[in-house]
Amino acid sequence: MYSKAETLELRRKHIGPSCKVFFAKDPIKIVHARGQYMFDENGEKYLDCINNVAHVGHSHPQVTKAAVKQMELLNTNSRFLHDNLVEYAKRLTATLPEELSVCYFVNSGSEANDLALRLARQYSGHQDVITLDHAYHGHVTSLIDISPYKFNQLGKEGKKEFVHVAPSPDIYRGKYREDHQDPGSAYADDVKKIIEEAQKNGRKIAAFIAESMQSCGGQVIPPAGYFQKVAETIHKAGGVFIADEVQVGFGRVGKHFWGFQLQGEDFVPDIVTMGKPIGNGHPMSCVVTTRQIAEAFGASGLEYFNTFGGNPVSCAIGLAVLDVIEKEDLRRNATDVGNYLTGLLKEQKEKHPLVGDVRGVGLFVGVDLVKDQQKRTPATAEAQHIIYKLKERKILLSADGPYRNILKFKPPMCFSKEDAKFVVDQIDELLADLEEATGIRTRNRLPTTTQYKRKVPTEGSSQLDSLSESISHINGSACRQENGFSAENHTVSCKRIRT
Repeated sequence: MYSKAETLELRRKHIGPSCKVFFAKDPIKIVHARGQYMFDENGEKYLDCINNVAHVGHSHPQVTKAAVKQMELLNTNSRFLHDNLVEYAKRLTATLPEELSVCYFVNSGSEANDLALRLARQYSGHQDVITLDHAYHGHVTSLIDISPYKFNQLGKEGKKEFVHVAPSPDIYRGKYREDHQDPGSAYADDVKKIIEEAQKNGRKIAAFIAESMQSCGGQVIPPAGYFQKVAETIHKAGGVFIADEVQVGFGRVGKHFWGFQLQGEDFVPDIVTMGKPIGNGHPMSCVVTTRQIAEAFGASGLEYFNTFGGNPVSCAIGLAVLDVIEKEDLRRNATDVGNYLTGLLKEQKEKHPLVGDVRGVGLFVGVDLVKDQQKRTPATAEAQHIIYKLKERKILLSADGPYRNILKFKPPMCFSKEDAKFVVDQIDELLADLEEATGIRTRNRLPTTTQYKRKVPTEGSSQLDSLSESISHINGSACRQENGFSAENHTVSCKRIRT
C-alpha cells in the first residue's frame, strides 16, 4: 500500500484537477469500511453520517456474498435471458404504485435521469423542461443543462432557452414560508405561470423534474399537495412528471419506500429514477415508468441497449439490498433513529441561536445554520467550521444548500441512536464554542440560564482566541470551501460539489 503522501502525489499527477477530495488540506485515506464506520490507513475509525450510497451499510456481508456468488457463475449483458433481471424487476416494481411497471436498467443516477428525459421528450413530442432552483440531477451534459446547482456557475450563458426554473418549494427560505396558509398551492401556481409564459413564447413542456426531497438544494421537504398540483398542470400541458429518487429512495424516509409517497397515495409520478442506494455502492441504477410511456419510446424505432445495465451480477446485488432492507427492518430503523436524531437536533435549536431550522424525514435531515434567527442570515463560514471540526473528532458530515450552510445527514440506514447521540453531543459543544467566540449568543440575547454540556472558553483564553481566528479565516474564504471540500492552496473559485 502506498503511503498517504505517495497516494496524494500520484493523484495530483494522474487524476483530473477538477476531481476534488474531501478535506483537501488534510484529506482522509480510507482503506476499509463496515456498517456506518470507515477506517483510514492508521486504523482510525470515522462515523459516516453522509454516505447514502452504502445504503444498508458499508461492505454488507450479504450483499458482498451475493455479488461474489453470481460473479463466479456468470456476468453478461441483458440480450441473453436471465432470471436475475426479471426477478429484480418484479421485486422492484412491487414497491411502487401499480402504474409504474416497466423498467430500464442503467449504471448511474446520471444515466437514469438522462434516459428519463429521452422518455419524456419522445412521449410528449416536446423539448422544454421545468426544473427547480438549486436542483442537481447529474453530471452528463443533458443534466448539467437542467441543474441550476451547476449551470448557474457558468453565468448568463449557462441557462439554455429550453430550461425553465421554478422556485424551490422551501418553506423556510423560499418566497412562501411556513406562515403561508397553503405554500404547496402557491409554489405550484408558480409552475403554472412558468408554463403559461412558455406557451405564449411558442414553447412546449416535455417534463417537470424534481427530487422527491431536494438534497443539494438544502434538504428541502416539499409542502403537502405541491407535487399533485404540479403534476395536474404538467399533464394539461402535455408533459410528464419525473420524480428523482437517486438520493432519497429505498426506504430512507422510513414510513414509505419512496420519497414521493410522502405527498400521499393520490400522487403517482410518470417516471421514477433511481441510483446510489440501489446497489449499495455497486454501479447500478434504474428508470421505472408506465407501459404507455415505454411503448411510445419503443415506437420511435430506435433500439435501446445498455451493455452493463441489468447484468446478472448487478441484479443479484440489487436483490440482496432489497432482502437486507426487509430482513433488518431498515425502514423502521430509519423512522426510529431519524425521529430520535431530529428530536435531539431540535433541542439544539432551542439552545443555540446558530440553529435556525431543523427539517427532515427518516434518515434525511438538514440543520440550517444562521447568524441571525430573525433575518435567517446563512451562517456559511460557521457551517464549514463545524464540519472540519467534526472531522477532527472522527465524524464525517458535510454542508450544502444554496449558501452551503445546511448540515446534512444522509447516513447508512444502519445508523443507530447511539451514533445520533454522539454526533449531536459533538455539534452541541462546537456550537457553544462558536457562539461564545463570535458573540452570536450575546447578540441574539438568549436567556442567560441556557446551560451547555461543557464549559466554553472564557474571554482571553487561548482556545477562544484560536477559535475566533479560525472563524475569521473561514469568513474570509467561505466561497472557497464547501461540503468539506477545499482547494489545497485555497485559491480555487467558488464551485459546488455534490456528495
